[in-house]
Amino acid sequence: MCGRFIQKSERRIIAEEFYIREFAAPPVVSYNVAPGRTAGVILGGAEGNRYDRFRWGLVPSWAKDSAVGNRMINARSETIGEKPSYRNAFRKRRCLVPVDGFYEWKKDGKRKIPFLIRERTGRPFSLAGLWESWDDPGGKRLLTFTILTTDANARLKELHDRMPVVIPPEARSAWLDPSADDPRPLFRLLKPAEETLLDFYEVSRYVNSPLNDTPECMEPVRA
Repeated sequence: MCGRFIQKSERRIIAEEFYIREFAAPPVVSYNVAPGRTAGVILGGAEGNRYDRFRWGLVPSWAKDSAVGNRMINARSETIGEKPSYRNAFRKRRCLVPVDGFYEWKKDGKRKIPFLIRERTGRPFSLAGLWESWDDPGGKRLLTFTILTTDANARLKELHDRMPVVIPPEARSAWLDPSADDPRPLFRLLKPAEETLLDFYEVSRYVNSPLNDTPECMEPVRA
Protein backbone atom coordinates (compact mmCIF):
# COMPACT_ATOMS: atom_id res chain seq x y z
CA MET A 1 0.00 0.00 0.00
CA CYS A 2 1.01 3.65 0.22
CA GLY A 3 0.06 5.60 3.32
CA ARG A 4 2.64 8.42 3.36
CA PHE A 5 5.06 9.89 0.85
CA ILE A 6 7.56 12.69 0.22
CA GLN A 7 7.34 15.57 -2.27
CA LYS A 8 10.34 17.87 -1.94
CA SER A 9 11.81 18.43 -5.42
CA GLU A 10 12.12 22.02 -6.56
CA ARG A 11 10.16 23.38 -9.50
CA ARG A 12 13.03 23.14 -11.99
CA ILE A 13 13.62 19.45 -11.33
CA ILE A 14 9.90 18.63 -11.55
CA ALA A 15 9.61 20.53 -14.83
CA GLU A 16 12.58 18.75 -16.35
CA GLU A 17 11.72 15.26 -15.12
CA PHE A 18 8.02 15.33 -16.01
CA TYR A 19 7.94 17.75 -18.95
CA ILE A 20 5.64 20.22 -17.23
CA ARG A 21 4.20 22.90 -19.49
CA GLU A 22 2.15 24.67 -16.82
CA PHE A 23 2.27 24.95 -13.03
CA ALA A 24 -1.27 25.67 -11.82
CA ALA A 25 0.11 25.83 -8.27
CA PRO A 26 3.54 26.01 -6.65
CA PRO A 27 5.20 22.62 -6.02
CA VAL A 28 4.37 20.97 -2.72
CA VAL A 29 7.23 20.62 -0.26
CA SER A 30 6.42 17.98 2.35
CA TYR A 31 8.47 15.25 3.97
CA ASN A 32 5.40 13.47 5.33
CA VAL A 33 2.36 13.79 3.06
CA ALA A 34 -0.55 12.13 4.85
CA PRO A 35 -4.04 11.13 3.65
CA GLY A 36 -6.46 14.03 3.47
CA ARG A 37 -3.74 16.54 2.69
CA THR A 38 -3.15 18.42 -0.52
CA ALA A 39 -0.38 17.04 -2.73
CA GLY A 40 1.05 17.63 -6.18
CA VAL A 41 -0.28 15.69 -9.16
CA ILE A 42 0.48 15.75 -12.88
CA LEU A 43 -2.25 15.77 -15.53
CA GLY A 44 -1.86 15.25 -19.25
CA GLY A 45 -3.27 17.51 -21.94
CA ALA A 46 -3.19 18.16 -25.65
CA GLU A 47 -0.66 20.97 -25.13
CA GLY A 48 1.50 19.27 -22.51
CA ASN A 49 1.59 18.24 -18.88
CA ARG A 50 0.21 20.35 -16.06
CA TYR A 51 1.17 20.32 -12.38
CA ASP A 52 -1.63 20.96 -9.88
CA ARG A 53 -2.58 20.31 -6.26
CA PHE A 54 -5.38 17.88 -5.33
CA ARG A 55 -6.48 16.35 -2.03
CA TRP A 56 -5.34 12.80 -1.30
CA GLY A 57 -8.34 10.48 -0.92
CA LEU A 58 -10.56 10.02 -3.97
CA VAL A 59 -14.15 11.25 -3.76
CA PRO A 60 -16.30 9.95 -6.67
CA SER A 61 -18.53 12.53 -8.37
CA TRP A 62 -21.64 10.68 -7.15
CA ALA A 63 -20.58 10.48 -3.48
CA LYS A 64 -23.00 11.94 -0.92
CA ASP A 65 -20.21 13.57 1.07
CA SER A 66 -16.46 13.96 0.92
CA ALA A 67 -15.78 11.74 3.93
CA VAL A 68 -15.68 8.71 1.62
CA GLY A 69 -12.25 9.93 0.50
CA ASN A 70 -10.79 8.91 3.86
CA ARG A 71 -11.19 5.27 2.80
CA MET A 72 -9.99 5.71 -0.77
CA ILE A 73 -6.35 6.78 -0.59
CA ASN A 74 -5.32 3.59 -2.43
CA ALA A 75 -7.00 1.56 -5.16
CA ARG A 76 -6.13 -2.04 -6.00
CA SER A 77 -5.02 -2.02 -9.64
CA GLU A 78 -6.44 -5.51 -10.18
CA THR A 79 -10.04 -4.26 -9.81
CA ILE A 80 -10.07 -0.65 -11.04
CA GLY A 81 -11.68 -1.69 -14.34
CA GLU A 82 -14.64 -3.15 -12.47
CA LYS A 83 -15.37 -1.06 -9.39
CA PRO A 84 -17.74 1.90 -9.95
CA SER A 85 -15.60 4.11 -7.70
CA TYR A 86 -12.63 3.85 -10.08
CA ARG A 87 -13.87 2.56 -13.45
CA ASN A 88 -14.63 5.92 -15.08
CA ALA A 89 -11.58 7.60 -13.59
CA PHE A 90 -9.36 4.86 -15.00
CA ARG A 91 -10.84 5.47 -18.44
CA LYS A 92 -10.79 9.28 -18.41
CA ARG A 93 -8.95 10.75 -15.41
CA ARG A 94 -5.51 9.27 -14.93
CA CYS A 95 -2.71 11.23 -13.28
CA LEU A 96 0.82 10.83 -11.99
CA VAL A 97 1.84 11.50 -8.41
CA PRO A 98 5.47 12.71 -8.41
CA VAL A 99 7.29 11.57 -5.29
CA ASP A 100 10.78 11.59 -3.83
CA GLY A 101 10.02 8.49 -1.80
CA PHE A 102 7.26 6.77 0.15
CA TYR A 103 7.10 5.20 3.59
CA GLU A 104 6.14 1.68 4.57
CA TRP A 105 5.84 0.08 8.00
CA LYS A 106 7.23 -3.42 8.56
CA LYS A 107 5.56 -5.58 11.19
CA ASP A 108 7.94 -6.91 13.82
CA GLY A 109 5.85 -8.66 16.43
CA LYS A 110 3.69 -5.98 18.01
CA ARG A 111 5.89 -3.21 16.61
CA LYS A 112 5.72 -1.47 13.26
CA ILE A 113 9.06 -0.21 11.98
CA PRO A 114 9.00 2.64 9.43
CA PHE A 115 11.11 2.47 6.27
CA LEU A 116 11.68 4.96 3.47
CA ILE A 117 11.63 3.60 -0.09
CA ARG A 118 13.46 5.74 -2.66
CA GLU A 119 14.64 5.60 -6.24
CA ARG A 120 18.24 4.39 -6.22
CA THR A 121 19.59 7.46 -8.05
CA GLY A 122 17.74 9.90 -5.78
CA ARG A 123 15.63 11.30 -8.63
CA PRO A 124 11.89 11.85 -8.20
CA PHE A 125 9.70 9.12 -9.68
CA SER A 126 6.02 8.78 -10.55
CA LEU A 127 3.20 6.75 -9.02
CA ALA A 128 0.05 5.83 -10.94
CA GLY A 129 -2.97 7.81 -9.83
CA LEU A 130 -6.61 8.46 -10.67
CA TRP A 131 -8.42 11.72 -9.98
CA GLU A 132 -11.99 12.92 -9.59
CA SER A 133 -13.99 16.12 -9.32
CA TRP A 134 -16.74 16.40 -6.70
CA ASP A 135 -19.14 19.28 -6.02
CA ASP A 136 -20.47 19.85 -2.52
CA PRO A 137 -24.10 20.96 -1.96
CA GLY A 138 -22.99 24.56 -2.07
CA GLY A 139 -21.38 24.13 -5.49
CA LYS A 140 -17.79 24.23 -4.29
CA ARG A 141 -15.54 21.91 -6.31
CA LEU A 142 -13.15 19.45 -4.67
CA LEU A 143 -10.41 17.74 -6.71
CA THR A 144 -9.08 14.50 -5.26
CA PHE A 145 -6.86 11.56 -6.19
CA THR A 146 -5.98 8.01 -5.23
CA ILE A 147 -2.78 5.98 -5.71
CA LEU A 148 -2.90 2.58 -7.41
CA THR A 149 -1.29 -0.42 -5.74
CA THR A 150 -0.14 -3.85 -6.86
CA ASP A 151 1.70 -6.84 -5.43
CA ALA A 152 5.06 -5.93 -3.95
CA ASN A 153 8.13 -7.07 -5.83
CA ALA A 154 10.35 -9.71 -4.24
CA ARG A 155 12.59 -7.11 -2.61
CA LEU A 156 9.85 -4.98 -1.05
CA LYS A 157 7.90 -8.00 0.18
CA GLU A 158 10.33 -7.90 3.06
CA LEU A 159 8.34 -4.86 4.22
CA HIS A 160 4.78 -5.37 2.93
CA ASP A 161 2.81 -7.49 0.47
CA ARG A 162 1.60 -4.45 -1.53
CA MET A 163 3.34 -1.47 -3.12
CA PRO A 164 2.28 1.55 -5.19
CA VAL A 165 2.39 1.21 -8.97
CA VAL A 166 5.43 3.02 -10.37
CA ILE A 167 5.01 4.38 -13.91
CA PRO A 168 8.44 4.41 -15.60
CA PRO A 169 9.55 7.49 -17.59
CA GLU A 170 8.99 5.85 -20.98
CA ALA A 171 5.34 5.08 -20.12
CA ARG A 172 4.31 8.38 -18.53
CA SER A 173 2.95 9.90 -21.74
CA ALA A 174 0.81 6.85 -22.45
CA TRP A 175 -0.58 6.83 -18.92
CA LEU A 176 -1.48 10.53 -19.04
CA ASP A 177 -2.82 10.56 -22.63
CA PRO A 178 -6.36 12.03 -22.30
CA SER A 179 -7.30 10.82 -25.78
CA ALA A 180 -6.86 7.14 -24.84
CA ASP A 181 -10.53 6.20 -24.42
CA ASP A 182 -9.68 2.50 -24.18
CA PRO A 183 -7.43 2.07 -21.15
CA ARG A 184 -7.14 -1.71 -21.44
CA PRO A 185 -3.62 -1.63 -22.93
CA LEU A 186 -2.53 0.30 -19.83
CA PHE A 187 -3.16 -2.71 -17.60
CA ARG A 188 0.28 -3.98 -18.58
CA LEU A 189 1.79 -1.05 -16.65
CA LEU A 190 0.05 -2.06 -13.43
CA LYS A 191 2.74 -4.38 -12.18
CA PRO A 192 5.45 -4.42 -9.50
CA ALA A 193 8.43 -2.13 -10.09
CA GLU A 194 11.71 -3.67 -11.14
CA GLU A 195 13.68 -4.80 -8.10
CA THR A 196 16.69 -2.73 -9.15
CA LEU A 197 14.71 0.54 -9.25
CA LEU A 198 14.07 1.16 -5.56
CA ASP A 199 16.02 0.87 -2.36
CA PHE A 200 14.96 1.30 1.26
CA TYR A 201 16.25 1.97 4.75
CA GLU A 202 14.85 2.24 8.25
CA VAL A 203 13.84 5.67 9.54
CA SER A 204 12.87 7.00 12.96
CA ARG A 205 9.41 6.57 14.42
CA TYR A 206 9.34 10.38 14.31
CA VAL A 207 7.62 9.92 10.93
CA ASN A 208 4.72 8.06 12.57
CA SER A 209 3.01 11.32 13.47
CA PRO A 210 1.61 13.21 10.46
CA LEU A 211 2.21 16.38 12.47
CA ASN A 212 5.94 15.91 11.95
CA ASP A 213 6.88 17.29 8.54
CA THR A 214 10.60 18.07 8.46
CA PRO A 215 13.66 16.54 6.76
CA GLU A 216 14.20 14.54 9.95
CA CYS A 217 11.40 12.24 8.76
CA MET A 218 13.62 10.77 6.08
CA GLU A 219 16.87 10.50 8.02
CA PRO A 220 18.14 6.90 8.38
CA VAL A 221 18.27 5.25 11.77
CA ARG A 222 21.87 4.92 12.83
CA ALA A 223 23.01 1.56 14.22
